[in-house]
Amino acid sequence: MKHLQFSKKRLAVYISAILATGTSGSLLAEEVTQVKKDDVEVIEVQGIKGSLVRSMNVKRDMSGVVDAISAEEMGKFPDTNLAESLQRITGVSVSRSNGEGSQITVRGFGPDFNLVTLNGRQMPGTGNSRSYSFENLSSDGVSALEVYKTARAENPTGGLGATVNIVTSKPLSSPGEKMSLSAKAIHDTSNEEGEDITPEFSAVYSNTFADDSFGIGFSFNHQRRDFQQQSASIQGWQANVDLPSNLDDSKVIDPRPLDDEGNRIGNHFFPRDMNYGIGNFQRERTNGHVVVQYAPIDDLVISVDYTGTQAVTGMNSIGWGMWNDYGGNINGYELDENGTVIYADISGNDGSYSASRATTEVEEQSFGLNIDWQVTDTMFLTLDYHDSSSETDNGKDKGLGSNGTLVLGSDQLNTKIYDYRTGEIPHGEIFWKNGTNELAPSEIDSHFSQFIHSPGKSTVEQLQIDGVWENDLLDVGLVDVKFGVARTEQEMGGSNAWSGLIGGFLFNPSWPEIFPDGMFTRNGTGDFLDAFDGGGNELKPHYYYTFDFDEAVARSEAFLTNDVLGGNDYFATTAYHDMGTFSQGSVQEDTTSIYIDTSWEFDIADFPVQINAGVRYEQTDVTSQVLQPVPTSVWWKGGSEWHTQYLPGENNFLTMEGEHDVFLPMLDLRVDLTDDVVGRVSWGKTISRAPLGSLAGGRSLSGSPKIGSRNGGEGNTNLQPFESTNFDLSLEYYYGEGSYAAVGFFNKDVENFIGSQITSSTIEGFRDIYQGPRWQQAVSDIEARGDQATNDAIFAQMQANGSTLNDEGYIEPTAEDPLMVWDITRPFNAPDTKTVNGFEVALQHLIGDTGFGVGVNATFVDGDVEFDVDSLSQQTPLTGLSDSANFQAFYEKHGLSVKVTYAWRDEYLIGVGQGQGSSDNPPQFAKEFGQWDMSVNYDVTERFTVFFEGINLNNETEQGFGRYEEQFLFAREYGPRYALGVRYSFN
Repeated sequence: MKHLQFSKKRLAVYISAILATGTSGSLLAEEVTQVKKDDVEVIEVQGIKGSLVRSMNVKRDMSGVVDAISAEEMGKFPDTNLAESLQRITGVSVSRSNGEGSQITVRGFGPDFNLVTLNGRQMPGTGNSRSYSFENLSSDGVSALEVYKTARAENPTGGLGATVNIVTSKPLSSPGEKMSLSAKAIHDTSNEEGEDITPEFSAVYSNTFADDSFGIGFSFNHQRRDFQQQSASIQGWQANVDLPSNLDDSKVIDPRPLDDEGNRIGNHFFPRDMNYGIGNFQRERTNGHVVVQYAPIDDLVISVDYTGTQAVTGMNSIGWGMWNDYGGNINGYELDENGTVIYADISGNDGSYSASRATTEVEEQSFGLNIDWQVTDTMFLTLDYHDSSSETDNGKDKGLGSNGTLVLGSDQLNTKIYDYRTGEIPHGEIFWKNGTNELAPSEIDSHFSQFIHSPGKSTVEQLQIDGVWENDLLDVGLVDVKFGVARTEQEMGGSNAWSGLIGGFLFNPSWPEIFPDGMFTRNGTGDFLDAFDGGGNELKPHYYYTFDFDEAVARSEAFLTNDVLGGNDYFATTAYHDMGTFSQGSVQEDTTSIYIDTSWEFDIADFPVQINAGVRYEQTDVTSQVLQPVPTSVWWKGGSEWHTQYLPGENNFLTMEGEHDVFLPMLDLRVDLTDDVVGRVSWGKTISRAPLGSLAGGRSLSGSPKIGSRNGGEGNTNLQPFESTNFDLSLEYYYGEGSYAAVGFFNKDVENFIGSQITSSTIEGFRDIYQGPRWQQAVSDIEARGDQATNDAIFAQMQANGSTLNDEGYIEPTAEDPLMVWDITRPFNAPDTKTVNGFEVALQHLIGDTGFGVGVNATFVDGDVEFDVDSLSQQTPLTGLSDSANFQAFYEKHGLSVKVTYAWRDEYLIGVGQGQGSSDNPPQFAKEFGQWDMSVNYDVTERFTVFFEGINLNNETEQGFGRYEEQFLFAREYGPRYALGVRYSFN
């Protein structure tokens, strides 16, 4: 059979990599679809060495700055998690979800700034977002990962940081029958309630028929993981809360300096709450990929493929903690030099014990059709169509249909202590009115429950026509011209149903009799967060209660009926409750694009030079549709419970439109300074479009606008995309087989930087009981008799002064109350240009024929996009900016391979804004993270391998903080996990 013919000059560059991995539709086979096996003597190098050599050859031979990771052999990728593999690439760091690599940051640009493609096709983000979560895709069946760090006119837009292409194998690219089967037993040391050993099975198969004109390939993987997450968290920090002026000096430690008038200089910060939790998870993931190829004639190849993923995560968790209001509630405190409270004695509010349950399903599907046609010896055309979707649904719990949380507890306390003066975990201890620091089971009452259903879906439908013309007419150094047009229709949308805070509030009236003492099990904290200094037995509180979720539901349903609660309130396990709200929204982006890219080769002063020059133009129309409830007022239930009221059965349906276009030129210059030394210069423009939540129009207000947290949000459909002008300069020295050293500099100037601007504004008709005349009179009355003006005391005093409760137990605002001030967050394009620059260094060295090798790389980034922690003004920083480094050492010989890896990431900004933070949009930072992994493989026979994997061997933990490290936000502990498995394969 005659196969497609291509330029021999270009063919020579890629031939070894293609035959070794069996890939196509990628840079590893950029212009090669099929090669006759009898034309080339194939010497296939597998294993770690083969993977590193192929990846190095890609880096060396391509224009621009491109890195790749290749499969070690069919069905065996360097890491079982694709994100964990990507972090081995210089400049790539990983953020984690449930202890697994999930999303990537490239050169300081986070997940929303990086585009993920599958065989060159733009993939939808996971659920209702642009960012792609790699933990949902198995590495089986993946033959290569390609990371384009510089602009390429032929790539879809969206990868301002980088474009990551996931390459799957195709049978006609590697003819013959091939198969790999593997099974492993996974042990997660954190597991407590699930199975101690869980399975993973995978199969990869490929074969060709009819003189290699027809091929079929498939991969399948199923994995189950049972694990536990232990955590402590604070939802947000409040800046400059009201401090009592009548506290004795002995109860206040404040090292901040004084001004001439005796006032403290600087801000002060208090935590909104303190929470602890244990979550038990069961996660099952199934991946499948099928591809069928047919070459009906010599010059035509038709490919049809399907990729599907289903990942289901079930969660049962328990939690305990306390809520804090300030002002008159503060009895004493200690601040550090930054004004952060490290000790506080606080009255009022409550302590709680909660149980939560949810099952979340992620379904991803991609159907594709590809036609490759060698029109003439110099003209090659490709038509590619795909329809892809990613859908996330947190309502797959058959009993709830939502994410449900039951909150029990009590307000019968004297005082609460927040203490972060020792250890890594703050203490949140409560002293109850029973005279102890333990709440008795008989005193535990119903507080409230809530149920949330928030499914989201992202889809991409794309038609692309690409062509390559190889120059055989003009003797001017022009090698080829690539060109193409595409139409991409992307939609991201979702809905949110919230039950409201149902089932009675604030322990008034009190119903502890609903829950018998025997329903609660007391537990000590000896094994809780014991990987942290200050966790375990040292933690206060030193105990917690667990209770059965189903029993608490059944008792609440039986007792907390509408007859008992009145109004629209009653207990029911539904997010679509009469007291609840419902909203939905979507953003549709329709993009038409065209590009042209030229390749040139010539010599300058005896130096071989390659140039790639191209341009891409895109025009995008944006349509936002939002359906949301109509808010009318805010009522007070007492304590910290303020609830927004809505017009019953009324929703606003709002449609808004926007548009933008981009012109994206690029230029790559490569010079072979010697046979072993390569120099590169690249310049180009890349973009990333605004996040969905920023584009969706309309206004939303908090359903529970507590004092200090009266927040809302608005969208902006006309947001322009982030646009970066990039410059790269690198020098690479390839001094041996699989060995090289490289250093590179990059600079990114980003325009249209999208930030969040908070505006304090009032809305006509929304009156605020807080600080109104009735509130102020109640405070005066309480303080006049020498009592503490807590929120609960104010609520009771207002009633004593004549304010009446409505049928649902609320105090309603009156016309004499002031207008409520809302902090409305609205995204905008900042007018200034922000700069990010950095250096990348990499060394990969194979030590002759010893079997030993080592690889190390590091990235150092900087820029004027950092968050100023000392300023309370609105800021537009870059999230994810951090230094990173990776280390890999291995031995591979005589059928034994051992690999040890270490991945390190420095402190970085997760995002701006905290769940219960104040209106200054406080930051969230992650502490530095370093994880050791290990794998061992032994070939019992040529086809049969046994292997061992160890992940997070050093039991690394995740920690986060606010403006300063003393502003604790979270600590999470997962533990190491291990796998023992077997693999059978043949080619």
